Amino acid sequence: MRLYLSSFRLGNEPGKLVDLLDGRSHTAVIANADDYKTGEDRVASFEREAGDLRGVGLEPIEVDLREYFGKPSKLRARLSGFDLLWVRGGNVFVLRRAFRQSGAETVLRDLLAEDVVVYGGYSAGVCVLTPSLRGSELVDDPNVVPEGYETPIIWDCLGILPYAVLPHYKSDHPESPAIDKTLEYLIDNHVPFVALHDGEAIVRAGEREVVVGSAGS
Repeated sequence: MRLYLSSFRLGNEPGKLVDLLDGRSHTAVIANADDYKTGEDRVASFEREAGDLRGVGLEPIEVDLREYFGKPSKLRARLSGFDLLWVRGGNVFVLRRAFRQSGAETVLRDLLAEDVVVYGGYSAGVCVLTPSLRGSELVDDPNVVPEGYETPIIWDCLGILPYAVLPHYKSDHPESPAIDKTLEYLIDNHVPFVALHDGEAIVRAGEREVVVGSAGS
């Protein structure tokens, strides 16, 4: 399993992501955590995202999970053709619904178990890999439901990581104060977690997992 899980955008050491790809570059960008935005704002966010990825030599193409709602077999076929799945931040509850309705939750587990793709992303794109979203409601509104999405809140996550992740911890980010409240929730409820400052990323290659990009490292 190969993972590059950043606090914010590409982080301080995007070369570590490139290393995981071993020369490959075909990248699917999953931007559904932004589906609550206006069409114009969503397009602008994607273009910025794509620019970042091109800047490190990758070839990004958006795969919109809404086009695969109720079509998990077609999604599997589509994602199997990529080297990297890059899942950006936004509202984690919207993203979690998109994973459920498209079947991405099962497709991604299978592709990662087979080690045929690298999974990368940041913020919501990382949190959706954890066991649960409990505590995330202190940061993101779980009642945001874009058109075409089902209403129920989904609290369970993919469980690929055995711990919660707190992005934007003690960082110059609008969500950092709310992250402090989530940290208190996790401590009070004895939930294991990893807190990431913006710039940092969890990198996993096989059984080896490290945090990179720390200031001064």
